[in-house]
Amino acid sequence: MVRRTDTRDRMLRSAAALFRGKGYHATGLTQLLSEGGAPKGSLYFHFPGGKEQLAAEALAGEGARLCEQLRATLEAAPDPAKGITAIVEFLAGELAASDFRQGCPLSTVALEAAAESEAIRTACETGYASWQQVFEAAFTEAGMRVERASELATMTLASIEGALLLAKTRRDTTPLRLVGGQLATTIERELN
Repeated sequence: MVRRTDTRDRMLRSAAALFRGKGYHATGLTQLLSEGGAPKGSLYFHFPGGKEQLAAEALAGEGARLCEQLRATLEAAPDPAKGITAIVEFLAGELAASDFRQGCPLSTVALEAAAESEAIRTACETGYASWQQVFEAAFTEAGMRVERASELATMTLASIEGALLLAKTRRDTTPLRLVGGQLATTIERELN
């Protein structure tokens, strides 16, 4: 069993940022080692499956991190509509702060590498499913029927993902905020 070290954690954090901003194929092994402050040879020591394993684990970690952020934001909000608005504002702020380089922590790699790597596809699928479950739980707890909560959670996730892509491409958070407003209106209407 591979011992967890600070080097391993640094590599995961830097890989997540690199993959999020540059994608899987544009991020090379030398850059992964350099950005992670890792000595040569440590990639295969910590990640015997190489770059693919590093990517899958980095994506899984980022998926879990954002899942907790979504959950905490929804729990702190007075209702799911305001929670979704707060989530959209958080994502818009993160995107703008990165100069529109860092959108969704999964989408860049999901679009380019999920079809060719089962480990990467699974990490992305798990992350997206966890986010959808957080939305569904919030809607259900607020009194929405389970079937409708599931449908609306899918729509919410897909809408936010699409809006993040448009916002990143346009270098403008307006699409994200417009989608957030429409989602909040829909959620309020469904709950009343």
